[in-house]
Amino acid sequence: MDFKDYYAVLGVPKTASEADIKKAYRKLARQFHPDLNPGNKAAETRFKDINEANEVLADQTSRRKYDELGANWRQYENAPGPRPGGGPRSQTRTMTPEAMQDLFGGDGGFSDFFTTFFGSGGGAHGARHSRPPRGRDVESPLTLSLDEAFSGTTRHLELQRNGTPHRVEVRIPAGVREGSRVKVRGEGEHGSKGQPDGDLYLVVRIAPHARFERRGQDLHTRVAIPIPTAVLGGDIAITTLGGTSLRLRIPELTPSGRVFRLKAHGMPAPREPETRGDLFVTVDLQIPAALSPEAREHYQALEKLAGGS
Repeated sequence: MDFKDYYAVLGVPKTASEADIKKAYRKLARQFHPDLNPGNKAAETRFKDINEANEVLADQTSRRKYDELGANWRQYENAPGPRPGGGPRSQTRTMTPEAMQDLFGGDGGFSDFFTTFFGSGGGAHGARHSRPPRGRDVESPLTLSLDEAFSGTTRHLELQRNGTPHRVEVRIPAGVREGSRVKVRGEGEHGSKGQPDGDLYLVVRIAPHARFERRGQDLHTRVAIPIPTAVLGGDIAITTLGGTSLRLRIPELTPSGRVFRLKAHGMPAPREPETRGDLFVTVDLQIPAALSPEAREHYQALEKLAGGS
């Protein structure tokens, strides 16, 4: 794979400060986040490159190695003799447990340079080192309700470390998606001969909700409205997933199946809870279960007006 200019990926000069790199990363991550670009493979690839660049440049040790080797890293890798500075390779800087790990679960998508110098040491290059491997990463399912995914939550896990039980608190961010992975650092398999332990990845599953269906960042629901409201128009109450009560105006002569859009009342975006999807409300006609004599007279009168027999 070709050498990647991580400074160019983030759009910053080589003299950029840590604050400049952080600011550029946040701006680009928001722009190309998969949640904001559903189905856009180019945006997904760009998002991976942005995160890869940030992983290297935001860490002083990895950035210094990258600056020293530059575009000549391939020639250096094939050259005999010890590496400058000696000592063990630096470990990849990982995100905090509350951050979602959709894109950093393995080496997929990273350049050869990143994997060789800052990764886990796998592959052909990693075979040159005699170090024992770090503990393996493990995965475990984590089922959340849609309400928990909407507001975020905290889970307390009872885990084993070297045969001793201990309690771990894991924060789940608001807006977490189905299939996302939450990293819990150092809670995977035990590393041999003093090597770091692996990590635990909690794979998120969202349980079905009785009233709302999630589609990306949008929520969809159905409400039944009385026939007089559909014909004459009126207001109906809508309770959002977050518990907010809204008034929805129903125009007169609204047919069954009409969809209304309530902006910014959907799911929050991961890492940007102030950014919300929309809530789509589909109305159904509510047929009465029984008719009083007076109501029957009114419906019969309406039938005559409509030309019925």
